Amino acid sequence: MDTVGKQEVESLGKKECWEILASHVVGRLAVIVDGHPDIFPVNYVVDDGSVIFRTGAGTKLQWLLEPRPVALEIDGYDPHTELAWSVVLRGSAREITRAQGRADAKALPLDPWQGGPKDHFIRVGSLNLSGRRFHVTKADIWKTPLSDPRLASFE
Repeated sequence: MDTVGKQEVESLGKKECWEILASHVVGRLAVIVDGHPDIFPVNYVVDDGSVIFRTGAGTKLQWLLEPRPVALEIDGYDPHTELAWSVVLRGSAREITRAQGRADAKALPLDPWQGGPKDHFIRVGSLNLSGRRFHVTKADIWKTPLSDPRLASFE
């Protein structure tokens, strides 16, 4: 039996998942739009057991005007430890519409990365939060392109 690529995957606890989410600022928001999956990059901030991001008019906002299930995913790789990780937040997205909630959201360190008006604040409440971490397969086992970040680990 071939064991190349078989590795143990460490499940991350909720506390560590929140810490990882809070230490990063960009993720991918996954939604179903018109019956098909779509993914939007968003910059976000963790706030009180949820994630908040800003958006302007468009497909994402139009779809999120009603509470909808979404997933937010972030991942990364550390060439020094040769560890890759992924955190997924599944929840319900709602626009923050109350005056106090909007004022609180505006006070957060959440400046849009993309130009144009981003006047709508969306909160993703947590229904499920999970994460995993694992050692990556050595880059020399596969036909690895030179742009693969794993190669930095073996230089």
